[in-house]
Amino acid sequence: MERTARARGGGPDGGLCAGRVVAVTGAGRGLGRAHALAYAAEGARVVVNDLGVGLDGSPAADSPAAQVVREIEAAGGTAVAHGGDIATGAGAASLVDTALDAFGRLDTLVNNAGFLRDRMLVNLADDDWDAVLRVHLTGHFLPLRQAAAYWRAEAKAGRTVSARVVNTSSGAGLAGSVGQGNYSAAKAGILGLTLVAAAELARYGVQVNAVAPAARTRMTEATFAATMAAPPGGFDAMAPENVSPLVVWLGSGAAGAGVTGRVFEAEGGRITVMEGWRPGPSVDKAGRWTPAAVGGAVHDLLTRTEPSRPVYGA
Repeated sequence: MERTARARGGGPDGGLCAGRVVAVTGAGRGLGRAHALAYAAEGARVVVNDLGVGLDGSPAADSPAAQVVREIEAAGGTAVAHGGDIATGAGAASLVDTALDAFGRLDTLVNNAGFLRDRMLVNLADDDWDAVLRVHLTGHFLPLRQAAAYWRAEAKAGRTVSARVVNTSSGAGLAGSVGQGNYSAAKAGILGLTLVAAAELARYGVQVNAVAPAARTRMTEATFAATMAAPPGGFDAMAPENVSPLVVWLGSGAAGAGVTGRVFEAEGGRITVMEGWRPGPSVDKAGRWTPAAVGGAVHDLLTRTEPSRPVYGA
């Protein structure tokens, strides 16, 4: 574990996150890096987590977390690098411990770490299924559980808690994505976890939301290379930095009471509140259906529903 804490402040005085301590997982590159830099620019002291692995989860030689720490420090901010595996209990515990040891507190957790092992379902190996769910879904759950235990203890000790969690889902979790059954399932699971955490942790002063970003990162550049290339000039709609302002606001004290249990899509300059599963057309026979009768009723209901959102790649 690398620690390079500094005594000075976390960035500009009066920033949106001045005084807050923020941990961002998977922050060595892409969206996580953009989030870490944006939080630091708004005055936060940042724990930059990154295991330093390749896109498929294999070990890499460099330390991207330390590089991001240096970027933050060069801009006058404060950060500490954490290289632990947050998809393990020990790694998640050390993430929170790093924040407490370096800065004395933790206010915001941004769960962002992930990687891909894409296969069509009939070719998807057990190990590839397990690995992607482990990093994305378990890698959200374990840091969340560890941080929640800290915040609960603070609340029970009578100290005011104004904590925030921002989870990272995906359009694949909202609509599915061909060739990404493991990734889509993990990202959909994160949405369910977000709703439960928001309900359970509200009593302790914790607000939990999720974002489903669309941006150019290592995980998306191969899939969307033709449509996501940076333009020669003007607004780059696919830059990961476009997503960070929403993530920073959700992780700040400015996201007041009631902003919890929500899912937001973010792409370019567009922010959308996703409304999730809600009851649609319904029919009640007031008795037991026969299979044949069910078919007619279901066909009728489907004529009165909104079309399903297309699966990516279908």
